[in-house]
Amino acid sequence: MDQQGSSTGGEQNRRAVARSGDRELVITRLFKAPRSTVYAAWSQPELFRRWWMPESASGVALVLCEMDVRTGGTYRLGFGTGGSAMMTFHGKYLSVTPDQRIVWTNDEADDGAVTTVTFEDQDDGTAVTFREIYPWNEALEQALQGSALALPEQLEQLDKLLSGMAE
Repeated sequence: MDQQGSSTGGEQNRRAVARSGDRELVITRLFKAPRSTVYAAWSQPELFRRWWMPESASGVALVLCEMDVRTGGTYRLGFGTGGSAMMTFHGKYLSVTPDQRIVWTNDEADDGAVTTVTFEDQDDGTAVTFREIYPWNEALEQALQGSALALPEQLEQLDKLLSGMAE
């Protein structure tokens, strides 16, 4: 794996971002929250919308968040700046095992990835592994220069949300 990022602070492997092979992006992160709570943040629209949009994308908001998180269900996310223009992302859930795994497609373009997020008990928290497999190398390269850059920030925002939920 080619390392794209590293652990933060003195914390042991809280976040690792890596490229795996020619078509796969892998990110791991440890959260100090129960697996069911972390899963809920990924599967319940009212929680998901509180952390998914990177704060650094000022002026852009997640204005649409429709998620039917079950095998065969669909999702639709819309990002906008307050005007009439909205960028949408959509797909379907290929496999959902509550508290363990969510697999979905990214159908807005021909080069969309298949994303798998797994949730595993680890120490006093939950290890989340986020994997995206792209149809070809060039699509992964494009993601590494675009959307993948926001993932560490998004996961940091998720960590803050989960910390607030534990209080």
